[in-house]
Amino acid sequence: MPSAADIIRDSIIEFSRLQKWMLSVREKDPETYDSMHERYIELKVTLSSLGVNLTELDKIKD
Repeated sequence: MPSAADIIRDSIIEFSRLQKWMLSVREKDPETYDSMHERYIELKVTLSSLGVNLTELDKIKD
């Protein structure tokens, strides 16, 4: 079973990667962006509930 630290690390990595992809498709493919946004919200809630400060990590801010 993964430790809390492993879950946090993996979620931060996924959150950061997802944001990069979202920023690259925002204008080109709004439908894809919207589907990615759902996962973005899930990760944001998960990380916040684990006590991660997203101030520096969150590039989307919406």
